Amino acid sequence: MNHTTEQPIFVKTLTNLLGRSRYLVFVAVLAVMMTAFSLFLIGTVQAMEALYAAWARVLTGKFSSHGISMSLNLNVVSTMLEAVVFYLVGVGLYSLFISPLNVAVALGIESLTDLESKILSVIVVIMGATFLQHFVLWTKAAETLQFAASLAMVVLSLIALQWFGHRATEMQKSYNLKTQSRAQHEMFNESTEQHEVKTEELE
Repeated sequence: MNHTTEQPIFVKTLTNLLGRSRYLVFVAVLAVMMTAFSLFLIGTVQAMEALYAAWARVLTGKFSSHGISMSLNLNVVSTMLEAVVFYLVGVGLYSLFISPLNVAVALGIESLTDLESKILSVIVVIMGATFLQHFVLWTKAAETLQFAASLAMVVLSLIALQWFGHRATEMQKSYNLKTQSRAQHEMFNESTEQHEVKTEELE
């Protein structure tokens, strides 16, 4: 049984105002999506430059530039992956705060923890590509090994953070998935900003 009390007008107004303040996130979404678009374009230009440099060497008879070509191509991969990070942030924030997107759900982004996990995964790949750039050149063995050790420590820390975040999300979902789903339905489909605590949620 639910007991509702009439609220003052200013409380209702403030509630609606604060609830709709989530649309401020659109500013961040626009900024990160513009950054992602720019990085995708920059990556495309880098890819064209890398291909031009590679074919220029081939046409001049220089076929022993595997390390240089590989480094250029990996630089393109790193830029594209950086663009993906910003894209995931933009899509995730829009889907979480403004309106659910099928692309976000398909990517497994249904909470901030999910978004964090996806971003960490891409960052780990970027760090791997960055190390590979240094490895294929192999100019200074000692510095390369030190760089590898530093990256390994950071990657292990990120993986541990990702694992603990995933466990926390699973535990949270097992407790309040029904409540969260109802709140999302009321916010996105019914434009209801105030959450009503029901008796079964207190049990």
